[in-house]
Amino acid sequence: MKRSGLQKFFKFLLLTIVGLFFLIGLGLSGAFLAVKFHLTDAPGVVDINDRYFQEIKNKYGKHTKIEASSGEKELYKKIAVLSKYYPENAGYILNAYNTSNNLVEALRMAEAAEIHLKENSSYLNDVAEIQSLTDSDDELFSTGSIYEWMNISEWRDFKLAVAKDRALIDSVANLTGVEPRLIVSVLVGEQIRLFNSNREAYKRWISPLKVLFVESSFSYGVTGIKLPTAKQIETYLKDSSSVFYLGKEYEKLLDFETGAIATERLTRLTSTKNHFYSYLYAALNIKQMKVQWERMGYPIDHRPEILATLYNIGFDSSQPKANPVVGGSGININGKRYSFGAIAYEFYYSGELFDLFPFKKTRFDFNGPDTYALNPSSTTEAVDGGA
Repeated sequence: MKRSGLQKFFKFLLLTIVGLFFLIGLGLSGAFLAVKFHLTDAPGVVDINDRYFQEIKNKYGKHTKIEASSGEKELYKKIAVLSKYYPENAGYILNAYNTSNNLVEALRMAEAAEIHLKENSSYLNDVAEIQSLTDSDDELFSTGSIYEWMNISEWRDFKLAVAKDRALIDSVANLTGVEPRLIVSVLVGEQIRLFNSNREAYKRWISPLKVLFVESSFSYGVTGIKLPTAKQIETYLKDSSSVFYLGKEYEKLLDFETGAIATERLTRLTSTKNHFYSYLYAALNIKQMKVQWERMGYPIDHRPEILATLYNIGFDSSQPKANPVVGGSGININGKRYSFGAIAYEFYYSGELFDLFPFKKTRFDFNGPDTYALNPSSTTEAVDGGA
């Protein structure tokens, strides 16, 4: 009996195992056939916004060409309205356009965002209102700069010229701890003034060669340093009793190599091939007056327009006080009068040349000159300009 019962058990177990394998095989075969004959395919769907994707494709196709002026106006209008509702996305689109300069793709970005606002009646009303503006009343969307003096051809020439001196300006910044953009802000006023006042030189040399104007009478170099001012800068570097004194680590920055100091000074400032000393004198001038005002209890490191004004009017007129005024020399550009300080301020905050001269964490660094030999000739290889 026992042997017969054991045989039945094993027979049942064997049949069970065979049945399981049969069922597994049947399932796998069924799955294979289902896949082969697409019986398991999920039904495809057409995106609810497909019509809008098609419209965008037709409007901004692969070979679409858009006239720059009208296209930019359209883009800026879209960004202006979008920024009211989703400023983060508007910022992304503007940044992408500024970085890539690809107008078609930027417009596609704006249209892609608009898909999500097609049911927003308030947004659609704002779009309709802004699109209804005509050429006579949509000055907010001009493709030119809001700073009128930056729309002149001289400004475009200046930007190309100053880019050639970036290495020199950065070198001076490392030596003095003065932010490069702040150095350029005083350069701007001086150069724009010269571009407009000396038209013959501008037409003959500056514009064709895209170089900076080097002054050689009364004021000198690309930054317009007067000889008495240059002497004061040199003196204050070594006079520890002066309110303009920067510290022992700065004392040797303007040491002369020969006994012919007057000649060497003039040669430094008027070099047409190497503007290093023009920038060095300018940076030290700015920093010395900044230190003076700070010692007197009136910090102006956050006021580029005041620093530029003081740079323009000189040490003798630098009188620290609670409410300094912006001004300096008057500069006439296309019939409009600006002050030196205002020109510097508008450039500093304009965003122009920001890729070359961005904001630093601080405008002034008091860690002292960078630790390398003062050798301006080592930074002149990439610089070839002047007039």
